[in-house]
Amino acid sequence: MDTQTHGSEVITGRSLGESCGIVALAESIPVGYRLVQSLRIIQHRGQESSGISINTGKVLKNYKGMGLVNEVFSGVKIEKDTGIGIGHIRYSTAGSSTLENAQPLYANIGKFEIAIGHNGEIVNAPQLKRSLESKGYSFATNSDTEVVMKLLSIELSKTSDPVLSMKNTFKKLVGAYSLNLMINQRVFVARDPNGIRPLVVGTTEFGYGAASESVVFDQLNGKMIRDVRPGEIVEIKKNEIDSFMYNESSKTAHCMFEYVYFARPDSVVDGRSVFETRMELGRILARESPVKGADCVVAVPDSARTHAQGYAEESGIPLTEGLIKNRYVDRTFIIPEQAGRESELDIKLNPIRQLIGGKKVVLVDDSIIRGNTTRKIVKMLKKYGAKEVHLRIACPPVRFPCYLGIDMKTKDQFIAANRSIKEINAKLGADSLRYISLEGLIEATNLGKENLCLGCLNDKYPVRIGSH
Repeated sequence: MDTQTHGSEVITGRSLGESCGIVALAESIPVGYRLVQSLRIIQHRGQESSGISINTGKVLKNYKGMGLVNEVFSGVKIEKDTGIGIGHIRYSTAGSSTLENAQPLYANIGKFEIAIGHNGEIVNAPQLKRSLESKGYSFATNSDTEVVMKLLSIELSKTSDPVLSMKNTFKKLVGAYSLNLMINQRVFVARDPNGIRPLVVGTTEFGYGAASESVVFDQLNGKMIRDVRPGEIVEIKKNEIDSFMYNESSKTAHCMFEYVYFARPDSVVDGRSVFETRMELGRILARESPVKGADCVVAVPDSARTHAQGYAEESGIPLTEGLIKNRYVDRTFIIPEQAGRESELDIKLNPIRQLIGGKKVVLVDDSIIRGNTTRKIVKMLKKYGAKEVHLRIACPPVRFPCYLGIDMKTKDQFIAANRSIKEINAKLGADSLRYISLEGLIEATNLGKENLCLGCLNDKYPVRIGSH
């Protein structure tokens, strides 16, 4: 455990930013434990580090450390004086997994104390940083969140108005960002003009709050009010929320991967149930890519359970618990290094021989990125007696980098890059491989192609990225 108040996502030569989870609370009771509880609810969004910032009535107190939320805050006496604060959990998309990169990021600027947590990726952060450096400003880290902090600090020194300063700052940013901010005694959240990363506001048992996912409010005995609008700043108060628009863009570009993988199935993201979206992905996948004579449908747990349920329901093939997951092992996609992902898989999944032995198995997964995990699962099922393994994937082939907050930065990471479906399957070792179509994915979200970010699938991004 550490209470240092400095550090954020490191910018490397390849990429900058992160996709994580944020929460903000303003309640009539002390919020320390409530912030920790909220972060545990969205722990699936990041497992490397966690942190909270609380207003004590005099100063902002910051706590953060490496590891899962319950590890970081076990035995820690959290400030109990006030009812406002913000929290952050992280998994890195660039930079090392160190305490220096944990958030919220903190700064004391004259009469303002500021704490910021960030989910997303600021595409033009390097350019903004160079511009600031040319004017004599210095930086303690290579961090996109620090760039936001510096810009906000400059605006605050000019206006002394937090809302106006945020408006002026956010208009300079290009990319994906859902932010939670504490400026002295006030708590805010903000969302980028395309609404790429999710962010919702809601009530709790004791006040109001905001979080990356609606499920936080379900479990804090409250309810979701609505999504934060693209281009909106929301001030969270104990008795109400106030809205300030800084960009009235009519275009949205919600990340399709939130529906496919990241969000909890019991969340609602931009008006669409994640559970129902995944069920529909599975149904469409079954219609597009049936497996004649299959004996059972097996999900890759836990992220593909709902997709597999939809596939089984549509196809009439029984859904079988063919793979058992060790509940105490983390999500392999967000483990930083490939060696770590593969070693974790060895203890994460174990087939039930009696259920798959001699069977023609439809193995449903949410997506394939690198393919190493999928290859090992196919091999594992065949080792335990599956007669055939037919892969069905509820996301089209991921062929292009994500520059907007997911750890997929270079084409050489993707098994689907520059390969046909037949060539991909030759690497995976399945008896057949089929992906859902792009049209099927769009249909399942019910949002329309024009309202989704599909850049990692079709190389078309909602904001300008380098030469794109």
